[in-house]
Amino acid sequence: MAGTTPQPPQSTSRTRSWWGWGWTDAHPDDAECTAIGALLPGTLSRPLPVPRVRDLAVAGPAVEPPPSLGHLVSADPGDRAAHAMGKAYRDVVRALRGRPGRIPDLVARPTDDQGVADLLDWAGERQVAVVPYGGGSSVSGGVEYRGDAHRAVLSLDLTAMGRVLEVDTAGRAARIQAGTLGPSLEDQLRPHGLTLRHFPQSFEFSTLGGWLATRAGGHYATGRTHIDDFVQSLRVVTPAGTSSSWRLPASGAGPSPDRLFLGSEGALGVITEAWVRLQERPRHKASAAVAFTDFQGALGAVRALAQSDLSPANCRLLDAGEAALSGAAHDGSSVLVLGFESADEPVAARLERAVALARSHGGRHEGTDGAGGREDGPDGDAAVRAWRSAFLRMPYLRDGLARMGAVAETFETAATWDRIPGLIDDVRREVGEAAVKATGFPATVNCRLTHVYPDGAAPYFTVLAAGRPGDEVAVWDDLKAVAGEVLHRHRATITHHHAVGRDHRPGYDRQRPEPFALALRAAKGALDPRGILNPGVLVD
Repeated sequence: MAGTTPQPPQSTSRTRSWWGWGWTDAHPDDAECTAIGALLPGTLSRPLPVPRVRDLAVAGPAVEPPPSLGHLVSADPGDRAAHAMGKAYRDVVRALRGRPGRIPDLVARPTDDQGVADLLDWAGERQVAVVPYGGGSSVSGGVEYRGDAHRAVLSLDLTAMGRVLEVDTAGRAARIQAGTLGPSLEDQLRPHGLTLRHFPQSFEFSTLGGWLATRAGGHYATGRTHIDDFVQSLRVVTPAGTSSSWRLPASGAGPSPDRLFLGSEGALGVITEAWVRLQERPRHKASAAVAFTDFQGALGAVRALAQSDLSPANCRLLDAGEAALSGAAHDGSSVLVLGFESADEPVAARLERAVALARSHGGRHEGTDGAGGREDGPDGDAAVRAWRSAFLRMPYLRDGLARMGAVAETFETAATWDRIPGLIDDVRREVGEAAVKATGFPATVNCRLTHVYPDGAAPYFTVLAAGRPGDEVAVWDDLKAVAGEVLHRHRATITHHHAVGRDHRPGYDRQRPEPFALALRAAKGALDPRGILNPGVLVD
């Protein structure tokens, strides 16, 4: 077992955007915003200005921390504004319109468990709401405070707790602090030849604790698709005490304590560290894109792949609209992006088998990258490279469209295979019709499958439509409500990997069984008796 790892820097010379996604220097400029806005009828003639913190007139904090905690706490207006919301479309638009909602009074950055416990004790005594922040990439209202039941709000940012504390190379596992951002986590594991290999789209701007608290979906389209699959044990600080589960490969000793906190979104406690399962870094990779004229045939191919023993790392199906949007196809074809990887054996043969299976369902693959028996880099052929580039760039383009007054957002779900075709058709039709009714302009509703299982899949929808100037959030909320009704009717989950937050609470309340809701409320009351932890998330 290796010893501790030196603490890494988690900072960079680049500047995070306080109001939108990612880095400020990666956002589209005014000319690019105007150009992409012109592709959607009904958008503004010129982009909304980039918002400035000084225009918000941020009031002073309603509380002051005690001297013993002062070194952990910031009252800087810019820092507070950056912690007021997540990065959903409605958050971006609210910032653009100067309506970010309630800005936290303070931002705290504890450096250890004791600091977290001390902050929770003080907040409980003063009736201060505590909202765990992670990396702030929430797209479901999970890191903001809504309401006025608490005198003040503390945003609890754990990124000062960003170390890999211990690595067990024999057991291929590591004990990692919850505030570790994705790139830093991988940088610290790299010298050991190991990787967590959990890469959500927010990887660059999210933390291990955030992934655990939201049951995030990651890199793998099949098999180990959720962070749950990597967890050995958790350490969680709650107002009622610290929960630290045993590190075990498996256990049948009653209900799992870790399962109580996985997906709890900071409502039951603050995850401070975890033992997670690792793997050797992959050395063999191959990828290919298969085009389909018939989307139903493509669904059949994906189902067959999910039910095979091939276990592709990537198995993402883009419908024709999504393929065109990403540049993966421009002829009206749907595109299946396939990828395989392994640490110890070549994967080209597995890719060939997968492509052959896809061809048997009407797919066509041109070229020999990977599928011709030659291993390649992680990007594979041109269509795969186009998809990957668009995947990483899309959140920035969404913010550019928001500046043009457009509605540009995503939502996702999961359902069993028997429900998937009808679900996708109904979402496209009903959300599209609702957009026309709300704006007077046609909308684009695209779909891709992000994760696939033997018994079902996770469709991910992109909605692009004109907004109503000054009323864009209301338009999106209306469309989201329509989508939620369709999902409920098809018994599809309100979220596969975007978490519940506050935006999905209505759907979550309808989805969960009432006896479980009773147990969850009881757990909340026992662990957080003063009701300070992320109020409004999961339970009232």
